[in-house]
Amino acid sequence: MCLEPGSAPDRAASAPRPADGPAVDPIALEPVDEVTVTTLIDNSFDALLASRNGVERPTRGLGSVEAPLFESGRTEPGLRAEHGFSALVRVRRGATTSTLLFDTGVSPDGMTTNAGRLGLDLGDVQGVVLSHGHFDHTGGLAGLRRRGLPLTVHPNVWSRRRLAPPGVDPIDLPTLSAGALRREGFDVIERRHPSLLVDGSVLITGEIDRTTEYERGMPPAHQARTASGWAPDPTVIDDQALVVHVRGAGLVIVTGCGHAGVVNIARHAMRLTGVDRLHALIGGFHLSGPYFEPIIAPTVDALSALAPALLVAGHCSGWRAQQALATALPDAWVPSSSGTTYRLTAAA
Repeated sequence: MCLEPGSAPDRAASAPRPADGPAVDPIALEPVDEVTVTTLIDNSFDALLASRNGVERPTRGLGSVEAPLFESGRTEPGLRAEHGFSALVRVRRGATTSTLLFDTGVSPDGMTTNAGRLGLDLGDVQGVVLSHGHFDHTGGLAGLRRRGLPLTVHPNVWSRRRLAPPGVDPIDLPTLSAGALRREGFDVIERRHPSLLVDGSVLITGEIDRTTEYERGMPPAHQARTASGWAPDPTVIDDQALVVHVRGAGLVIVTGCGHAGVVNIARHAMRLTGVDRLHALIGGFHLSGPYFEPIIAPTVDALSALAPALLVAGHCSGWRAQQALATALPDAWVPSSSGTTYRLTAAA
């Protein structure tokens, strides 16, 4: 996916849409007392990372498995890391706690394996949200076969997509099947517009306004099947984020890949809710590779101006972006790793 910038028509196809002024239909997002975000799957796992205030790293010695070459016959592999993303999100209002799953990783058993090794019971998940339809965020649904579990998606999540770099045979990307998911018992809910879940305390953004001049989406090689054939799919219009308002602290935003652009996402969430403070931004920022690296600098500048208290760039963010963010926002930046829990509580 990391190709050179496209032609003028390709760039025009992903040009930003104006979104000036306050939201026409503002979202009344109920504040919460606490939100915890546990990264079940990410591209990396570092067993030596230390916990700190509000950031809980898993203890060593997770997941004892058979290993006959050791004297004890067992070893402890830790947690899985894979090119995918999944987060368990728990929100607490007073004495009531609700649990959602945001994305499910790429492999059928990676997310559930890590949850088991962390001692987390996915049986208390009340709903699943998919950030978009790419297979590195949806593959773990196979491990969640439970009748009637709500699954919130954008209608374009079923899009057939492929990678077609010049001079290379196209590579079809695995596509979700709505029929198969319904047969497995998922209650599929398609929403193009914002959704409020958990008694109004969790916002799913729906389609995101593209307002920056530099976050222009995917390269021309990323294509989607249309009625007239294959065409560039720069916007990945099904890209959406999860937003929680922590009382007195600001917005906590969880992204999957951030195909809409993390600055667009943050500004869109703030505009929708009327909350003018970004407290935390966690997930994939999609700044990896030569096609996206030119927008690292303006992205870092914009996020620096928003001044979040916590910034966790994982999955598809790339090492160059992480280095730049760590340099610009050293007090906010935290390295991502599978199994980490971020705990954000209401201001006193």
